[in-house]
Amino acid sequence: MSIGKLLKSVRIPVICAGLLFGLAQSWAGGMTPLVRRGSMESLATVPGTAAGPQYGLFTCQVVNPARPDACYDPYQMRRAYQVDGLIGQAFDGTGQTIVIVDAFQNPALVAQIATFNAFYGLPPTELVQVAPDGLTPFNPTDANMGGWAEEISLDVEWAHAIAPGARIVLVLAKTNEDSDILSALKYAVDNRLGNIISMSFGENESCVDPAAVIAYHDIFANATRQNITLFASSADQGAALQTCDGKSWVRAASHPASDPLVTGVGGTELRAAKYCLSSLGCDPNANPPFGTWLSEIAWNEGLPYGDFGDVFGYGTLASGGGFSVIFDEPPYQKATLPGGKQRAVPDVAYNAAVEHGVLTRLDIPGIPPGYYRFGGTSAGAPQWAAIAAIANQRAGHPLGFLNAAIYQVGKLKTTYPLAFHDITSGTNSSLQFDSKNQPVDIAGYSAGPGWDPVTGFGSPIASTLVDLLAKYVSPGDGTAAIATTKPKPHAKPVVPGKMQPH
Repeated sequence: MSIGKLLKSVRIPVICAGLLFGLAQSWAGGMTPLVRRGSMESLATVPGTAAGPQYGLFTCQVVNPARPDACYDPYQMRRAYQVDGLIGQAFDGTGQTIVIVDAFQNPALVAQIATFNAFYGLPPTELVQVAPDGLTPFNPTDANMGGWAEEISLDVEWAHAIAPGARIVLVLAKTNEDSDILSALKYAVDNRLGNIISMSFGENESCVDPAAVIAYHDIFANATRQNITLFASSADQGAALQTCDGKSWVRAASHPASDPLVTGVGGTELRAAKYCLSSLGCDPNANPPFGTWLSEIAWNEGLPYGDFGDVFGYGTLASGGGFSVIFDEPPYQKATLPGGKQRAVPDVAYNAAVEHGVLTRLDIPGIPPGYYRFGGTSAGAPQWAAIAAIANQRAGHPLGFLNAAIYQVGKLKTTYPLAFHDITSGTNSSLQFDSKNQPVDIAGYSAGPGWDPVTGFGSPIASTLVDLLAKYVSPGDGTAAIATTKPKPHAKPVVPGKMQPH
């Protein structure tokens, strides 16, 4: 039976960019939505009580056989990816600066972050906000601005959660148009605001004006020459991205993750241990400690290809990934992808599942203040940036361009299992809906042993990865990548490009 015949007229809604949509109707301005679970999470324990740790636990965090979903706090995520041991040794990003580039603004960000830190007992965030071209006044009724405000919340809170000692510089573009994003990025690089840049946004690479692709690449080349590490999320609709007119979907790679000078971050569905509290009827002796890594698959939620169909109905949220039509295969990928001709993404992955999402504090006009569950590859880019900050601190110097070292570690049988969780099951095939609400079925790729175009090499085992990156990074890696990568010409899109959070 065809996908179209399988579909029902009613689909369960999810929250996209701060507003209620069905998965088939995430079209506000042609927008690719940032995804979060719609309802505010409710507490299972009150902070400071004998029932649990000093910070509060939400119902999605505690063992309950009737709930297959999950949510994670900073301490669970640190343990799952073995960052906790590094922080315990005082490797927490101290002395490093993470630059986060986003668009528009979050008007209550400082107070929101202070609440997040106080709730979890985290140190204050050393945050600097920079708007090189000025700020666009915040409009709470504008879904696009609301989505970016949520992205800012996720990026800043979770970069700090993983590297609490790092300084964060938030560079805000005036809008999400390519010209404004380019200006913000150029300012960050020209002024060397930090040694790591996180970009939780993107668009179909064929929809970026050819001149803009060159301009982005030139900025990334300048950053690479300065030993600045670049991360970008790989997208949230699986192998599908919107057509340039915003009316349908095609199989495509997301830019800037597709640029060979950028480390593209894909998505997984992490299963880590919940909190087991005897006060809630759970036997701690029969359950692993909270945050223990249990298993991981490629991120794909929604019918017909993913799990949690009872929550999402028909429509796909999944790890972006595939092969570029603008960039040829860089030399560092040749030993990994024999016979390949195109730049392939992602390079690495991180938890991105919505039903296994990270807890994020929101205090944004138009949204009830509280803690919400976020998914998307946009959650992975700032957390990978935080791990890079820890790696820089541990190495005693900026590691800079990482892709060559990542592929060197990944192709060696002795180092790969020490550095990455290899994600071997799942797909990023995708079902989306066009502007007429008709199904568009996009054949994607399958996860498998080693690198794959869904999860790259997989998710980090930070305790050993940071030292292996330092060992295999060579001072000439960035120079070689710049010399051997250049965007190819492509047709100029009719509609000017806009980056969207993902």
